[in-house]
Amino acid sequence: MPSSCPELASATAELAARSRPWRLPQRAAFALLATVLFAFFFAAAAPSPLFVVFQHAWHFSSSLLTVAFAVYAIALLVSLLVAGSLSDHIGRRPVVLAALVLQALAMGLFLLANGIGGLIVARVVQGIATGVASGALSAAVVEAAPASRKRLGAMITSVSPLAGLAAGALLTGVAVKFSVQPVMLVFGVLAAVFALGAAVVLWMPETVTPRAGALASLVPRVSIPAKARAEFARGLPVFVVVWALGGLYLSLAPSLMLHVFGIDNGVVNGLTVAVLSGTGAIAPTLLGRLAAPRPAIAGMASIALGLLLLLASLATRSLALFFVGTAVAGIGFGGAFSALVQTLAPMAQSHERGELFAAIFVVSYLAFSLPAMLAGFLVAPLGLLNTTEGYAAVLLLIAAFGTWSQWALLRRMRRELPLRG
Repeated sequence: MPSSCPELASATAELAARSRPWRLPQRAAFALLATVLFAFFFAAAAPSPLFVVFQHAWHFSSSLLTVAFAVYAIALLVSLLVAGSLSDHIGRRPVVLAALVLQALAMGLFLLANGIGGLIVARVVQGIATGVASGALSAAVVEAAPASRKRLGAMITSVSPLAGLAAGALLTGVAVKFSVQPVMLVFGVLAAVFALGAAVVLWMPETVTPRAGALASLVPRVSIPAKARAEFARGLPVFVVVWALGGLYLSLAPSLMLHVFGIDNGVVNGLTVAVLSGTGAIAPTLLGRLAAPRPAIAGMASIALGLLLLLASLATRSLALFFVGTAVAGIGFGGAFSALVQTLAPMAQSHERGELFAAIFVVSYLAFSLPAMLAGFLVAPLGLLNTTEGYAAVLLLIAAFGTWSQWALLRRMRRELPLRG
């Protein structure tokens, strides 16, 4: 009998292993999560080149157009406040799965919309889905990264959204230009992508041990880990100017192309966002070798210079200068944001990371939505050009302040270095 004990233990272990559900290998899960994060932001930018199409078809005002844009970010913000830390308690997988199902539903609502009301409903559901996903997905990508390359996970959480915005705007613009039914093509494909993603996420390994407090976590609040608070506060101007700049381009750039530059072309509309976000996605590799806070300094200075060029392009009606300024601003758009995320992410423990990313996105989406919505209501009394110039001028001041504050931090760090020799 004693000789059978090892065999019994081995059989029991084998039976237990077989009873556990199969999960994706870590590398495959990492790639899947990064792709899903990319897809969410691809879908966020996809409606932007189509807004002009919707406006022509349904004859609504520019103010309502910016409402349709901004309501997405407000819905996202509310859901982020409610569910931003839920995945820290019940796990990443169920939260990401629920977000993917909601996102697939939102894509279907875009297909069914036949007026501005339907468009706004679709944007609200899309915002809720993205808000539910943002904190959980960002934390899951960091945790699924190979153990020796956690910084890569943090970089992907900052680069994937920008790459997704670029690809979503550009490819949707191409669909508007060359497809007979761009709405059906874009949102039909995206609905299928998110439905497939929901099916595959069922096999994703869980990176969080469930713990008590899930219901209490639904009470809206913003929490920043104590170790990250000082750095988070210093980064506020960066978060604000980066995402307010994104809001400017996604809400008003297609209208600028039509009413200021006289261009009615889906590809050009898509390029306005794609150039900003595309250079933003590349920027972390250009600035990543610099030690903090140098990437933030370079990024904020790039945004300031890009905004100056943007203002000059509006004054001279120069489309070439507009895109040069957009590319220069895009370097800061991605570089500064990525640098801050990579600095903040390691400062949080695994059970705090969902809340930290929720706080980052709360600030980001407030900056993304509220200025754009205000600008939309100012277009009627002030005019599109005056509103855009005022918006860009305010961002220029914030970028200049952010550059100065990060430069002051660098000087203080140098003074605090121990004397050598």
